[in-house]
Amino acid sequence: MTIEMRRLGHTAFSCDLMPCSGGYPEWHIQSDVLPLINGNCEFSTADGVLHKISGKWDMIIAFPPCTYLTNAGTRHFSPKCSTPEKIAARKELRERAADFFISIANADCERIAIENPVGYMSRHYKPPTQIIEPYYFAESVDDKENYVTKRTCLWLKGLPPLKPTADMPRPKPIREYTNIHGKTKYVGWCMNVGGKNQAERAKRRSKTFFGVAKAMAEQWAGISPPVPLKEVVI
Repeated sequence: MTIEMRRLGHTAFSCDLMPCSGGYPEWHIQSDVLPLINGNCEFSTADGVLHKISGKWDMIIAFPPCTYLTNAGTRHFSPKCSTPEKIAARKELRERAADFFISIANADCERIAIENPVGYMSRHYKPPTQIIEPYYFAESVDDKENYVTKRTCLWLKGLPPLKPTADMPRPKPIREYTNIHGKTKYVGWCMNVGGKNQAERAKRRSKTFFGVAKAMAEQWAGISPPVPLKEVVI
């Protein structure tokens, strides 16, 4: 996302508790985002340079963790799969994740987009503004990076819904394997990333699709930047 914004001439930063993985430490803030989301702040990027921001952010595009918010984890709240103690602990983690999501939604910024899978926030907060799929923004059916399915919710404030940049049929499921009962199991793209390492799979599955990031940057920011933040690099 940051790369696409910078490509169009905008001053953009990424912020995460995780280290920089995009190759641009000078754009990455490895820190808790909450003290920064209202602007008028200072921070150091991963290259050690101190920045001071005067004013509010022009736009916030957020991708809060979905581990405890997605419908994919609903089974962990069932007594058939978890003990009462584990269910209670997971509910507490879900509420903390929801509070973090809402803190971003309530930031002092005129334009906010929050991305998350279909899940808890559609009921706990409000229905998403729109639901998109990566293949809406693929270049062709041969675009292996983007011509895939992954239902993704967007909650938007001060921003228009994204317009698909492609008109192609829905991709067919990927044939993964035949189980012990002789039945073929069909799964989506996410089963094929990261190998057998669950942590690596989770990290790679959390990445924003290039086509989606490009559409967000071009449709929401454009080539001509808005009035820039007053930034001092020390």
